[in-house]
Amino acid sequence: MEPQIVEKKWVFPLIISSLVAIFLVATSFNMGLVSSMQTINSLFSIFPSRISVDQKDPVFVESKVLPPSPPPKSNIPRFAYLVSGSKGDLEKLWRTLRVLYHPLNQYVVHLDLESSAAERLELASRVENDTIFAKMGNVHMITKANMVTYRGPTMVSNTLHACAILLKKSKDWDWFINLSASDYPLMTQDDILFAFSSLNRSLNFIEHTSILGWKEDHRAKPLIIDPGLYLSTKSDIFFVTEKRELPTAFTLFTGSAWMVLSRAFVEYLIWGWDNLPRSLLMYYANFVSSPEGYFHTVICNSPEFAETAVNHDLHYITWDKPPKQHPHTLTLNDSNNLIRSNAPFARKFKKDDPVLDDIDSKLLHRKPGEFVQGGWCSGNPPCSEVGDPTRLRPGIGARKLARLMGRLVYSPKFKERQCR
Repeated sequence: MEPQIVEKKWVFPLIISSLVAIFLVATSFNMGLVSSMQTINSLFSIFPSRISVDQKDPVFVESKVLPPSPPPKSNIPRFAYLVSGSKGDLEKLWRTLRVLYHPLNQYVVHLDLESSAAERLELASRVENDTIFAKMGNVHMITKANMVTYRGPTMVSNTLHACAILLKKSKDWDWFINLSASDYPLMTQDDILFAFSSLNRSLNFIEHTSILGWKEDHRAKPLIIDPGLYLSTKSDIFFVTEKRELPTAFTLFTGSAWMVLSRAFVEYLIWGWDNLPRSLLMYYANFVSSPEGYFHTVICNSPEFAETAVNHDLHYITWDKPPKQHPHTLTLNDSNNLIRSNAPFARKFKKDDPVLDDIDSKLLHRKPGEFVQGGWCSGNPPCSEVGDPTRLRPGIGARKLARLMGRLVYSPKFKERQCR
């Protein structure tokens, strides 16, 4: 029995010492592995990452906005555009679409019922026969055109229609942007995608205020009927004799009709898991210039989304003082201001105005009729084929947009400007 007792006494220390030895060996191996991995990483660092940036571009220090959301599948966001037009806007819309194009994005184009059948057929033919559009399948035309009345709620319904199509066509986009054929970008898609890659995906860029001013008597209280809801030919809205008081169940907001909306907010507008979007849609059916109020009132009366509102429409627009119904039409006289602008978009422009050629030459580096060249472009001539869509080549536009974002969403006054 005695030898067995002695054996048991040294077995336990042997096991402990063996475990310690194994731990030390593993640690030594692991340090070697870490050193090896650092060496490997240093070698791979000489190759470009998926997002390639010009070496001249500075690193953007503005890296925080709202509490960060869960990391997305890709650092590169995707946009879903609506580009809409009316009678005589075919060429303007086509030019804007091609300048805006990037394979990562989704696009819906719409010529309303006031445009001729020939114009709509020609647009459909161009979309169908464009080699890049056909290959990527990310440009969609609303072939059953809507009647859209200026200042009427049919403009809101047309925007919501496009949102629904974009939600159905793709699950892989982050922001919805509505533009007209009279809008034009002031920077490349590579610039915009790169600048937005550091932003929280919940942000909504929507210029808004609850101070109605003259709009209270001229827009909020009058009741109107939009003939586009029931007629197949366009005519202006008409007013009824009765007026209504301002609502007490919610606060009215007004602002720009041009917006950059998060996918989460767009889903809320379409699916409406509470009744606010639908209730306000009915209220704004009789409201003058409802596109300048519906989206703003929904977001600012929704606790879930009010804190995501950024008080800017990301457009360069010039107005009379006090503002009239329409902004100034931009010309070559505005070139210097456009170049100095940090906004990604501007409006409004006439068809083929020389100022558009000036923007193409100085800001977009685009040749007539071509796409704006970006990291995705491949083939000969450039952009005749799609290379790597995730390869971005941002330039000065990305730096300018980063400065604008620094002023808008990284400012200590960011919260003070929301839904006030």
